[in-house]
Amino acid sequence: MIMLILEGIPLFLIELGMGQRMRLGALGVWNTIHPWLGGIGISSCIVTLFVAIYYNVIITWCFYYFFNSFRYPLPWAVCPQLNGTDVEECERSSETAYFWYRTTLDAAPSIDETGGFKWWIVLCLMLSWTVVFFIVMKGIQSSGKVVYFTSLFPYIVLTIFFIRGITLKGAGAGLMHMYTPKVEKLLEPTVWLDAATQVFYSFGLAFGSLIAFGSYNTPKNNCVRDVLLVSVCNAVTAIYASVVIFAILGYKATLGVDRCIQVNKHILVKHNLLPSMDVDQSEYEHAMAGLNETMTKDWEFEKCSLEDQLSSAAEGTGLAFIVFTEAIVELPGSPFWAVLFFTMLLSLGLGSQIGILEGMLCTIFDIDIFKRIRKPYVTGVVCAFCFSVGLIFTTGAGEYWLKMFDSFAGTIGLVVVALMEMIAVIYIYGHEKYGIFTEDIYQMTGIRPGLYWQMTWRYIGPAIMGCILLSSILSMLLRNPTYGAWNGDLGIVENKSYPNWVMGIALAMIIAGVLPMPVVFLLRRFQILKVDLDIHQGSIRRNETTASTKEMIDEDDTKTDDANKRGKTSPGKTTRTSTGTASYGNGSSNNATSTSAGSTAANSATLVTTSITSTGGPRKSIMKHGPALGGPVNVRSDSDDEDEPPTMGKMLAKKSAASPQKLQFQNQHHLTPNVLSPGSRKKPFRMEVVDF
Repeated sequence: MIMLILEGIPLFLIELGMGQRMRLGALGVWNTIHPWLGGIGISSCIVTLFVAIYYNVIITWCFYYFFNSFRYPLPWAVCPQLNGTDVEECERSSETAYFWYRTTLDAAPSIDETGGFKWWIVLCLMLSWTVVFFIVMKGIQSSGKVVYFTSLFPYIVLTIFFIRGITLKGAGAGLMHMYTPKVEKLLEPTVWLDAATQVFYSFGLAFGSLIAFGSYNTPKNNCVRDVLLVSVCNAVTAIYASVVIFAILGYKATLGVDRCIQVNKHILVKHNLLPSMDVDQSEYEHAMAGLNETMTKDWEFEKCSLEDQLSSAAEGTGLAFIVFTEAIVELPGSPFWAVLFFTMLLSLGLGSQIGILEGMLCTIFDIDIFKRIRKPYVTGVVCAFCFSVGLIFTTGAGEYWLKMFDSFAGTIGLVVVALMEMIAVIYIYGHEKYGIFTEDIYQMTGIRPGLYWQMTWRYIGPAIMGCILLSSILSMLLRNPTYGAWNGDLGIVENKSYPNWVMGIALAMIIAGVLPMPVVFLLRRFQILKVDLDIHQGSIRRNETTASTKEMIDEDDTKTDDANKRGKTSPGKTTRTSTGTASYGNGSSNNATSTSAGSTAANSATLVTTSITSTGGPRKSIMKHGPALGGPVNVRSDSDDEDEPPTMGKMLAKKSAASPQKLQFQNQHHLTPNVLSPGSRKKPFRMEVVDF
């Protein structure tokens, strides 16, 4: 809850607001704020790729359990038998643990031993990527309809489990354990890192998906209201789901204590300390109190503690596939509950995967070289690549690799990207006293962010993320990271240290997710690669839309044009004037003044353009233009080539077709054709970067 209030909600508004204001994907937004920050979008895309690769493996396991849920009795309800006796590995562990580690994963002893590919997991992985491909192949037009089901269906299942869970024996003990705080856990850096990562995953922060979805909103959409509404729903849903989970965990723990007592009673009866197994609880406790330490150890009595049973509950994948399945077995009509539970997990997993892939694909389509390729083709290539890399998770060491990806690729990289996003928006884009971003929010929604937003954006949020990042890195350096490996001989999970070569891969993934930010900064600061101009050119443009959003955006743009025209003739309209200094490569400078008249709706729909201009010599300075950056907006009409992207070749061709006198005049005064021309047609808007 602390991370949600101080970090999640403020960063949520930053991403959604920037996407809605600039109508761009992740790559275009950070390039527009400043070309040197373009690496943030690339880093976000790479980290999202890592997460998408391993996140779909969880959906794969859900498919496998879902198919097995139609069997009666459930395959994880009983131990398999060999020559009339239960398999020893299953006897030493449990039915659900054996089905998970041996039947489903066929787990290897360590991460060094792959154990080969498991064909049943390979087929389920192929199925999961096929389903994801058909959902996202047409963008928002197809995935938006699926989200209605994936978002609402889990609430129905949670309600059913809630009604059933609170009526189970031991549910109260589980809820008491849930609301009993463990303050000492707050001193562990990994706890805060896990909390931050959970907030990122629940909101979709730092993946680029919120920026992409925000770019499809109309400029007048109240994004502050959306952020607060989604945040409240998120918190309530988390608490609601926790109540259901801990109620069922309390039921499972109570059953575990009852089994433990039965085992101890059997030992007591065997040694003539109890007359029979049918004694009451007080007589059993009296017999146990009379045992000394030697008898307890030699006769192998078990410790029957409800608190220990609750504290030893698994986490992560073990919570869903071991603990919860064990509780489902005890419910009457267990196959029905199993089908319901794994259908809910599939809905949640697919919903999250849709958001992750949409953010990554939107960033890819921000690059000009991919814009001409149809989205189904690019989506198919991305899904095929992720499936190929994900085959490593179908081996016997697949779960160990997934934990490594989750611990390194999906945590530290997200925190770094989120920290850089907050710094970029607050201290670079909005460097004034109250921030240009604050003014953007006010123009779009009519709500000016107050003290809470300013404090969390400027001080509290960056400080928390910086401390989490530093403490987590130090903790990983001082403590050798470990993973849980399955020991089939003992039927338990043992902690083992990662080999050096695996840690090398983990370090490479962290560097791959963070390195684009300094690399892009250096390339653009010193203009090392000229080819970077084409990528930058293609990214500074408005998001391509699908059939489901194009009509809405075009209609809004038409209204904006009409508002601009009315603003020039109607009295009582406000006029906003901004002045900036244009610096040129030859060292001279001209003062440029832009005046925009119109209503707040017209201001909120104005697009931001970053212009990099160098004439008469090597680049000496970079000037940023746009209403959010204090300079004029370069807007051109694309009525003649509406479906064609603005490319460097077309701009050079248009420039060469003009007269020499006109070109000389434009170069001297830093003008582009039809700049803010009253009669020009501005539908659809296009973003330009001119760099000659």
